Amino acid sequence: MSRAPSSHPPCEVSWFSALCDDDYEFLGAPDPALRASFEHCRDIALTAETGGFDNLLLPSGYALGIDGVAFAAGMAPLLKRMRLLTAVRCGEMHPPQLARQLITLDQMLGGRLTVNIISSDLPGEQMASGPRYRRTVEVMQILARLMNGEAIDHRGEHYTLKLDPPRIRTVSGRRPPFYFGGLSDDARDAAAEASDVFLMWPDRMETVAEIIADLKSRAAARGRVLRFGYRVHVVVRDTEAEARAAADRLLSRLDDAEGAAIRNRSLDSASYGVRRQAELREAAGSEGYVENNLWTGIGRARSGCGAAIVGDPDQVLAKLNAYRAIGIEAFILSGYPHAAEADLFARHVLPHIDHRPLEVEV
Repeated sequence: MSRAPSSHPPCEVSWFSALCDDDYEFLGAPDPALRASFEHCRDIALTAETGGFDNLLLPSGYALGIDGVAFAAGMAPLLKRMRLLTAVRCGEMHPPQLARQLITLDQMLGGRLTVNIISSDLPGEQMASGPRYRRTVEVMQILARLMNGEAIDHRGEHYTLKLDPPRIRTVSGRRPPFYFGGLSDDARDAAAEASDVFLMWPDRMETVAEIIADLKSRAAARGRVLRFGYRVHVVVRDTEAEARAAADRLLSRLDDAEGAAIRNRSLDSASYGVRRQAELREAAGSEGYVENNLWTGIGRARSGCGAAIVGDPDQVLAKLNAYRAIGIEAFILSGYPHAAEADLFARHVLPHIDHRPLEVEV
């Protein structure tokens, strides 16, 4: 494999722990041994830490899997180096209570907490996009003040709170970075207003560049600066032919009706971002590739992030570096089964990437 030094600044390279029943050997064919449990997701996390990943996304889903905040607390004593990117569904939690939980997690992790903010509804209710994202901005603003150790007097559309600062503090004394994603205008405005790292799902290279440019402009208009992350699956093998064969094998037992049912079970199945992933699948060629080494077959059996970088180690590295060249500074990767693919990526690609945890001024 080529070992030419990179001209890009270091990036953050994270993995994913399948807390939401999203681990398979064959997509759409559940295996009881791969269902979300503390033990199974713990093993993915420990594989990622051993492999050298910088951070680990702990996803959150109301109807699926196990709770990410509780899982993060259980993992804190077991991890020595890696950060945890803990997803929180802000529509489900009262912000002062959530702030106290997250500060406690940060202490347990020795200051290695990062937070993925999800603009969720309360289970069983559905709020229109505009008000929901405005509520999300309020949640981020309240969390920021409380986690920075500040008193708040907040009078907003959704929350009216007058509170002293929490007694407990994060290790650094400052809040952790907020990672956040969404493609609608409401979501982009929310990201520009209050988040730190804007996360994208897979798309064509030119579209990723356009999204980055748009979000930079929206943030600058508010006197802010955003960083950018990219969530994508990977299938890396010794040769491109082997990688493509491994990708095809993932779908070899998929029933189309079951794939549609999996996609529709997600609470975000009607979101703008999910629709964009479906458009990519429809635009792909007969083998599912929408551009070089970007395969959309994953999305036939899951909602959300629906494409994978598929190729040999040099091709996967080149694709990641191409994203870095247009402004991506953080990657959240995953593959199937998650522990096995994490090990393959850690051995064949990660040593050739200049990477470290993303430092964000908050």
